[in-house]
Amino acid sequence: MTGLTADQKASWDAKGYLIIPNALSAEKVQELLAESHKLLDEFSLDGHPMTKFSTGGEDESKHVGDEYFLTSGDKIRFFFEEDAFDPATGKLTKPKSLAINKIGHALHTLSPPFRSASLTPENRELAASLGFRDPLVLQSMVICKQPEIGAAVRSHQDSTFLYTDPPSAVGFWYALEDCTVLNGCLSFAEGSHKRCPIKKRFVRLEGGGTGFEEVEEGRGDGVTECGGVETGEEEKFELGEVKAGSLVLIHGNVLHKSERNTSGKSRFIYTFHVIEGENEYDAKNWLQPTSEGFSRLNEC
Repeated sequence: MTGLTADQKASWDAKGYLIIPNALSAEKVQELLAESHKLLDEFSLDGHPMTKFSTGGEDESKHVGDEYFLTSGDKIRFFFEEDAFDPATGKLTKPKSLAINKIGHALHTLSPPFRSASLTPENRELAASLGFRDPLVLQSMVICKQPEIGAAVRSHQDSTFLYTDPPSAVGFWYALEDCTVLNGCLSFAEGSHKRCPIKKRFVRLEGGGTGFEEVEEGRGDGVTECGGVETGEEEKFELGEVKAGSLVLIHGNVLHKSERNTSGKSRFIYTFHVIEGENEYDAKNWLQPTSEGFSRLNEC
């Protein structure tokens, strides 16, 4: 892979997402799956706060924000599915390896297999094709979408959660298993990156925890900068079924979601995000860099 073709760039510009089949070899996919299962099998429940990952539901009031989550930006940590617990007893109803929603958020630096799939010249060239000048990598995750209990993810925009001024986030989303309508594939509101501005952002609250606040007037919204126009129209979503090894590039303003996995098959994926290092990334963001800063793709 040596950057995007003219046709791929045109599709990306029109849709706000791009599916690239066979971006990872079958051997690399198996290596990353093996690493994922090794991590799931070997992590200990001793001392684990049993943090559940929630995207907040319709009112966003339950979004995860405890200390275990807030200090995970430079660590490998494990977040449980909400439905992996018995509501009456609070005890796990699944083996721990089948109860985890996601692993995050520094796989791209701390896990050699994932690092070798993330900080690469190929991804540097892809970022350059998308217009990045100083692409920084952060928030890497394996999302397991476990059989029968893999939670739905409501419609959202990635730049809400990794806000720069102006918005610049792009998700690099690699399918490690086939992603179908049965096990909760992604779906996208095509072109919504040009008509749906970033109006709120996910932040650290002064009193602790996390919440959402309005983007201040005069700050970037991701639509104004690209010459788009907010329409307020009801969005229609297109399925994005993909085969294992595919890469899906996701614009930070495009609306996307996934449904609950009610099938008997998991839907493992690996994702990390890229932001523009020349844009402001402030201390309100939930994920904060270490003293070394975020990983620079230009140094690959």
